[in-house]
Amino acid sequence: MEVRMDLARIVISDTSEQQIIVLKEREGSGRQFPIVIGLNEAYAIDRRVKNILTPRPLTHDLLANVIRELDAELEKVVIHDLRDHTYYAKLVIRHDGTLLEIDSRPSDAIALGVASDTPIYVEDSVLRQVCESPDA
Repeated sequence: MEVRMDLARIVISDTSEQQIIVLKEREGSGRQFPIVIGLNEAYAIDRRVKNILTPRPLTHDLLANVIRELDAELEKVVIHDLRDHTYYAKLVIRHDGTLLEIDSRPSDAIALGVASDTPIYVEDSVLRQVCESPDA
């Protein structure tokens, strides 16, 4: 089962390569958990949340443009697995009535989705694992 999540926080530190985003359960008990991401991805997410435009498309803008020009739609982002402290996500894209699932890092998927209010989901098994394990 997939649980709807919201991007609750972006924590950017100029002195570290490791940045943090926090996802929070939209309904229910309000479970939340951090994901460590890179500096470039954190800036991309922050820029897209704040709707800051650049003179030329950056990587996530490029991918959004490609999806749009192919007459497709990013339907949702799903974080579906956690192995060895690494999260696995997928983009679920609708094209010509077909759903395509494309492997992605969670940070890239979220950076792509936040500008268009694309829903973020986490598999309940992953959410249980990360919220019950102190070192996940």
